[in-house]
Amino acid sequence: MFLENKVNNKEGKGWIEVVAGSMFSGKTEELIRRMRRAEYAGQNVEIFKPATDVRYDEENVVSHDRREIRSTPVETSSNILLLTGDTEVVGIDEAQFFDDGLVEVCNTLATQGKRVIIAGLDMDFTGKPFGPMPALMAIAEYVTKVHAICMRCGNLAQYSYRKIKSDQLVLLGEIDEYEPLCRKCYIAANKKM
Repeated sequence: MFLENKVNNKEGKGWIEVVAGSMFSGKTEELIRRMRRAEYAGQNVEIFKPATDVRYDEENVVSHDRREIRSTPVETSSNILLLTGDTEVVGIDEAQFFDDGLVEVCNTLATQGKRVIIAGLDMDFTGKPFGPMPALMAIAEYVTKVHAICMRCGNLAQYSYRKIKSDQLVLLGEIDEYEPLCRKCYIAANKKM
């Protein structure tokens, strides 16, 4: 299907950008910044988020530092294709919570000539690749890996350490439930659990 859509590409203008990292690394903040710049340039933009993400707001995408932008919550990745129409720039937040169909959706959008900007956790709390993010990073033309600061030693942090006991893969939370840690502190913290 991906190759079939190449014919409809608007002069080869479509591409995929991924902003990935741990919690509190500024992924959503960067997504909002890029989407605002596209709006200022007069481009038609649309932002999507999983309907399950209601931490700060049921509709808007909101960063931990309370920056926000209007978005459309969707149940599945296929809904995004139905809602983009003449959109030039598509933003997708919390991509790790979407189904694996998001990869094909993003390929289709980029092939249609749209700029697709995706933000999400690259790893879950166990340190394993999270949802469709590894595949999205593989197909993206541009990947930006952002880092938080380790809450224990001050080094760059790339892990989202879960401070509470739960084996549930998806557990929405903030600073009370998670803290960003570097590799050394993450390994040490998991030994204590």
